[in-house]
Amino acid sequence: MTARKSGSRLESEIERCRSESQWDKIPELVRQLSAKLISNGLCLEKVPSSSPSLSNKNSPSTNRSPAEREQEIITCYEKSGDIALLYLQEAEKVSGIQNRSPKPGPTSQDLELGYFLETGLQRAHVIHFKNGNLTQGVGRFREILRAVETRTTQNLRMTIARQLAEILLRGMCEQSYWSPLEDPPTVSPLDNPTQKGLTYSKNYTLSRRPRVYSGENLFCPQENTEEALLLLLISESMANRDAVLSRIPEHNNDRIISLQSASVVYDLLTIALGRRGQYEMLSECLERAMKFAFEEFHLWYQLALSLMAAGKSARAVKVLKECIRLKPDDPTIPLLAVKMCIGPLHWLDEGEKFAKMVIDMEEKAAEFRGKGYLAIGLVYSLKATDGKFCSSLSPTDHLAAFYLALQLAVSRQIPEALGYVRQALQLQGDDVHSLHLLALLLSAQKHYHDALNIIEMALSEYPENFNLLYTKVKLEAMCRGPEEALLTCKHMLQIWKSFYNLTNPSDSGRGSSLLDRAIADRRQLNAMTLPDFSDPDTGSVHATSIAASRVEQALSEVASSLQSSAPKHGPLHPWMTLAQIWLHAAEVYIGMSKPAEATACTQEAANLFPTSHNVLYMRGQIAELRGNMDDAKRWYEEALSINPTHVKTMQRLGLILHQLQRYSLSEKVLRDAVQVNSTAHDVWNSLGEVLQAQGNAAAATECFLTALELEASSPILPFTIIPRAL
Repeated sequence: MTARKSGSRLESEIERCRSESQWDKIPELVRQLSAKLISNGLCLEKVPSSSPSLSNKNSPSTNRSPAEREQEIITCYEKSGDIALLYLQEAEKVSGIQNRSPKPGPTSQDLELGYFLETGLQRAHVIHFKNGNLTQGVGRFREILRAVETRTTQNLRMTIARQLAEILLRGMCEQSYWSPLEDPPTVSPLDNPTQKGLTYSKNYTLSRRPRVYSGENLFCPQENTEEALLLLLISESMANRDAVLSRIPEHNNDRIISLQSASVVYDLLTIALGRRGQYEMLSECLERAMKFAFEEFHLWYQLALSLMAAGKSARAVKVLKECIRLKPDDPTIPLLAVKMCIGPLHWLDEGEKFAKMVIDMEEKAAEFRGKGYLAIGLVYSLKATDGKFCSSLSPTDHLAAFYLALQLAVSRQIPEALGYVRQALQLQGDDVHSLHLLALLLSAQKHYHDALNIIEMALSEYPENFNLLYTKVKLEAMCRGPEEALLTCKHMLQIWKSFYNLTNPSDSGRGSSLLDRAIADRRQLNAMTLPDFSDPDTGSVHATSIAASRVEQALSEVASSLQSSAPKHGPLHPWMTLAQIWLHAAEVYIGMSKPAEATACTQEAANLFPTSHNVLYMRGQIAELRGNMDDAKRWYEEALSINPTHVKTMQRLGLILHQLQRYSLSEKVLRDAVQVNSTAHDVWNSLGEVLQAQGNAAAATECFLTALELEASSPILPFTIIPRAL
């Protein structure tokens, strides 16, 4: 008790000196107080609850519950933390004034966040989290982060921002989120249910509290991912600003700590942005991380994956090359590079090199060596060569059998292709591409009803696969009449709206009502042919078509910038799919001889991609339906200026030139079309008609025979509608 009385006297003396501004006497009094009370554990958290030292004149320990003691501990820490923030803010303000004056004085850089200040700022939320009270812990985090920043607390704020972001991403859902400007809820699913009734309530006041950021235009997050992203972007900015990049030995420790801190931030950014599908933004963030990334595989690999997801394939391949240099024995990295090369880029020679890297790893590649042979087989398949060796190396890999079947189908070796696709289905009975190929092969043998049954079976497993639905439309028009095909067109539109959860910027409801009216008016439905969007003429399997699609995209963006209804930002795939659905519907109306409705549907697609060659082709067909051959010719020529190898457009233009008796030009256009796709039987037939009109009967007969032979093995849609990728 003597020590306590002595301590009380010294504490009173310190308070008196403070009130009288006798600051020079306080340090000595504090040292005396520390010496006299060294045996009295001043830290409530460290003293056992039964210790008599906890008692005081107002609150004897025997009358205090554990919850009250816990509340007092947290109150002390939070109060000390607020005082610490206020002290640091005032110290920086004073040092700023001193720095502007000619008199020498301490600068804010001289201030350090010592042990007691840092403990006061950090310990309260640690206790909250230890007790399972995430609500109060998050609230305390936010209080610290809302306080006006000082240079002394920057590192601490970066740590707290990162920790809060991690909690928001991993421990909080939208239902348990509350605004940073609101008080924490008293009951929250975030908190440990065993701690019910022991919730902490802030019951202290300070004459002066730390200054917080305020103003009318401050941004306030509305949900957990948004707040986490804001915190992480702030942390990333601080990590980049304070990066230690020097490679000299004495800075090695600091550089490692700087790298680790930044890596954690970028990993959390990957989670936050990946959930939102914001791969473009993620790749930009990781580009900024490259200042840390010298010889750091993890950051290079994260950048490569983000570039792939963002559709920046060429850049992704370059980054993957660096990843291969850093990890030359990992077969998955060159396989990813192959995927990019033979998919969106169509860099077949580059893809072959990457595939050979995997093969050359031999035993190091383990089970991935078979994938290497499969990859090189795909490259050779796309180069119109044979890839049988991957099938013999991996007899249990259904993809090897499937791709061999697909190559045989493209070469019109239908019976052999059927044998291999059945082998693929024995190995993997529910593979969507194998089922699709089987249906196309059956349609090539004119077994349309069997093919439709296969497609419907596949759709029962993959109801949102648009490629299957396109084929179903074609088969229904053949087997059950156009009214069923039209119903499927409408069903595709409904699937798109529910699957992508997006809104067509130009959809006024007009299209759906058009489809409804057409379904009701079944007497006017006639046979129709829907357009192909993944054949060699329009898809991405030829380098020329890739270039055309890029020109299309660029022109569409320019044209759309001049319109009120520009395409939505973000990934193009959903909007391309929607445009295809509208063009399918337009083709239905063309088959029904309804040019007005076909024009309306085509306009819906044009609002998304104004200069798409498919849109221009459809406008040409509508002009033909109206008997306006000059307009049709102009639309077809515009379509070919975008994609010079679109075979369907070349065929229609050739026929119009034939009608205009411009036989030489018509023959040239059709022969060019045959060079692009030598298996298009309708082009061979049109070429025969032109040659016959020119009096070249022998050549015309040869063309007609070729057309008949090809038509006998022609599927309902081109085999190349099935994607070829790893």
